[in-house]
Amino acid sequence: MHSENESLEKLLVSLIKMVGKSNEKIDELSKRVRQLEMASKEQQINRVYSFIAEPPRPNSSKKEYARQ
Repeated sequence: MHSENESLEKLLVSLIKMVGKSNEKIDELSKRVRQLEMASKEQQINRVYSFIAEPPRPNSSKKEYARQ
């Protein structure tokens, strides 16, 4: 009975350590995601937009201009 209790205690300690390590990894991942979100927001704020009135024409249109 005593060795069974020790085995259960060791198992519990092992599980607690595993959960702790998982939580650390999740915390680190969450931190990285927040950093990425902040960098993305900063880029959007500082972004300069330019608009193109017409998309580029395919090569066939160059031939049409040459004919005119």
